[in-house]
Amino acid sequence: MIQLLLAVIYLSFISLGLPDSLLGSAWPVMYSGLNVPVSYAGIISMIIAAGTVVSSLQSDRLTKKFGPGKVTAFSVAMTAVALLGFSFSHTFWALCLWAVPYGLGAGSVDASLNNYVALHYASRHMSWLHCMWGLGASIGPYVMSFALTGGQGWNMGYRYIGIFQVVLSAIIFFSLPLWKKPGNDDKDGEGNKAPESPLTLRQIVKIPGAKEVMICFFCYCALEQTAGLWASSYLVLHRGILAETAASYASLFYLGITVGRAVSGFLTIRFSDRTMVRIGQAVIALGILILFLPLKTPFFSLLALVLIGLGCAPVYPCIIHSTPDHFGADKSQAIIGVQMASAYVGTCLMPPLFGLLARSISITLFPVFLLFLLALMFLMHEKLYKA
Repeated sequence: MIQLLLAVIYLSFISLGLPDSLLGSAWPVMYSGLNVPVSYAGIISMIIAAGTVVSSLQSDRLTKKFGPGKVTAFSVAMTAVALLGFSFSHTFWALCLWAVPYGLGAGSVDASLNNYVALHYASRHMSWLHCMWGLGASIGPYVMSFALTGGQGWNMGYRYIGIFQVVLSAIIFFSLPLWKKPGNDDKDGEGNKAPESPLTLRQIVKIPGAKEVMICFFCYCALEQTAGLWASSYLVLHRGILAETAASYASLFYLGITVGRAVSGFLTIRFSDRTMVRIGQAVIALGILILFLPLKTPFFSLLALVLIGLGCAPVYPCIIHSTPDHFGADKSQAIIGVQMASAYVGTCLMPPLFGLLARSISITLFPVFLLFLLALMFLMHEKLYKA
């Protein structure tokens, strides 16, 4: 039974990644049909991100009241409705409206699933599950491309993914009995009595180590998103690499994350979460240092991006998996909720901030910016274990 539930959770992580890359892949076609500027994609992304922050912060309250299975099922259902709403929309403001339930659903399921896996499964499964997210994020653009090249339009691309989410939602609803462990209805993952009331944000922040882990997640996601968004521009404007070549190099950054998480799952069998995070940070540092070197051969730029991607791979899942051990299973859902919220805030704020720095000063600050985020993340992660 536990393996059957694990299969459902794997499917859920794929579903988390499927919609994430749809907007970016379809927007070049969407914005002209909607008669809005190309920059308006940022508005939709910000609405989705705001929804994920709100629902992540409420995940502790929701999970304690309804349980992780129901929260996951309803969240996936909400995301499915939002995607179907996207598929029937023909105005920009309609997309903004449907972005609200999309963000709220995504944040809840992300925080709830991560905590459930951290409590009940080994670290390797956390890495492999986040690898499944990468698989979903990779499949999404292909589904959209199939719809666009077939003359069906971007609406059908969203509809295909929305239908998949509806089916997945039904599967999760039918699997609800699997989420309930006999004789453990009111206990946490360690068999301890779970607190009756959820923790407030003020209470969470006062927990030793909470601020450090929040900054850790903020820095990690800021680094990952900044690297993914600005790598191509850096290679073209500073290294003089052709735009087409730079785009393919940047895609290998995400491939490095996905492949790295598959490999990390095996490495966690031997190494602890803390060691895996340190290994990842060291590999990221090596990749960034290569960017600093005045090497004109494109191969070294490619190597740097792949190393940064590989280094990113174990950091996110291993910090999440170590949360119950570090803070206690009774507080893990609340902590993971604020971790997710911090991650989304970093994703929203830091890539645009680097864009401003690149425009005002120079794109050559790219490796400096990444190194600053890595250094702060490293310091906070080390401080976390002293809290």
